[in-house]
Amino acid sequence: MSAFENPPLARHAMAYVLAGGRGARLMELTDRRAKPAVYFGGKSRIIDFALSNALNSGIRRICVATQYKAHSLIRHLQRGWSFFRTERNESFDILPASQRVSEDHWYLGTADAVYQNLDIVESYDPKYIVLLAGDHVYKMDYEPMLQQHVDSGADVTIGCFEVPRVEASGFGVMHVDENDRIITFIEKPRDPPPMPGHPDRALVSMGIYVFEAKFLYEQLRRDAAETLSTHDFGKDLIPYIVSHGKAVAHHFERSCVRAASEPNAYWRDVGTVDAYWAANIDLTDFTPQLDLYDRNWPIWTYAEITPPAKFVHDQVGRRGQALSSLVSGGCIVSGSTLRRTLLFTGVRVNSYATVENAVVLPYVDVGRSARLTNVVVDRGVQIPQGLVVGEDPAFDAARFRRTEGGVCLITQPMIDRLGA
Repeated sequence: MSAFENPPLARHAMAYVLAGGRGARLMELTDRRAKPAVYFGGKSRIIDFALSNALNSGIRRICVATQYKAHSLIRHLQRGWSFFRTERNESFDILPASQRVSEDHWYLGTADAVYQNLDIVESYDPKYIVLLAGDHVYKMDYEPMLQQHVDSGADVTIGCFEVPRVEASGFGVMHVDENDRIITFIEKPRDPPPMPGHPDRALVSMGIYVFEAKFLYEQLRRDAAETLSTHDFGKDLIPYIVSHGKAVAHHFERSCVRAASEPNAYWRDVGTVDAYWAANIDLTDFTPQLDLYDRNWPIWTYAEITPPAKFVHDQVGRRGQALSSLVSGGCIVSGSTLRRTLLFTGVRVNSYATVENAVVLPYVDVGRSARLTNVVVDRGVQIPQGLVVGEDPAFDAARFRRTEGGVCLITQPMIDRLGA
């Protein structure tokens, strides 16, 4: 059968991305931006992974619901994702919380963030809705999940990922039978149910759901009328469907996108400073677990116009060099040394400085003779000359945000307090 007789289901789907998350566990990194807008991987934002997956999967109608401190996120979406064309039956809608249903509240929960925009979604008449969290890092083709949803006759299909059972308490956890039908769905349980035949493993939700559109509309309207509901997918809608309908688990391994160098399925919730630092630093490995160089599955983003990265000075003790590091456009490494470091756009590292195990966000200026180890430096920070971070834990904790894993988060207000 030809593709014309059996077109991809993605052609009839809309991706609805929930991107209003506060991301409080990222501490000061989300003081001025929502978690989906946090920088990742040298030039991208976290939300670019969900959006790129949708685009690469063949989905051409996308909605993004925003809420918490959304300006930088909306600006990024306008600059980097404005290429959709209505004449090609494509659409890209940004849906900020705007009290469209009631003047008494903004988005009350993830389900309400869809319910309040039902008229917009219905106007496009999609057959399927692929509901996505905008704050995870992974590569996935949504077409196999859509196919499983249709073939199984499920009311909802939930993307899931295996984790050690002791780590599952922070997620929605599924208990499934031998046919992957979900028997129970528990949001962040203290005692997560194990997988069948694997007592030390648990199946957790990736925050990815597939619905037939009309069924989802019915469920959202039913939930909106429930006065005791928190209007959240994980807490309310999904448990209801598990109890009253058919919910099926889709294993991420069936649809994850892997280049030849990626042996394992990669999915990360970079929800803490330690996890965020580790996921970025992992990219400096000789063979990273996440391949950003895979041209068959590009991660689309706003491509800022910058000159090439530049390395200057070649003297003993003052040599511009980067070892096992990623250096973005517009950076100048001037007589300084980088090791296992990721520089975002427009960073300058001045002479005699050493930067190691560092995630340095755009337009940071590292002063002469500074020594930074195990740090995340927020956008635009001016690191003073001679500043030393990462060598004295007690001293670091008194000046900066130091995590349990020993990573120091540095922001400009923290630097300003040093001067004061």
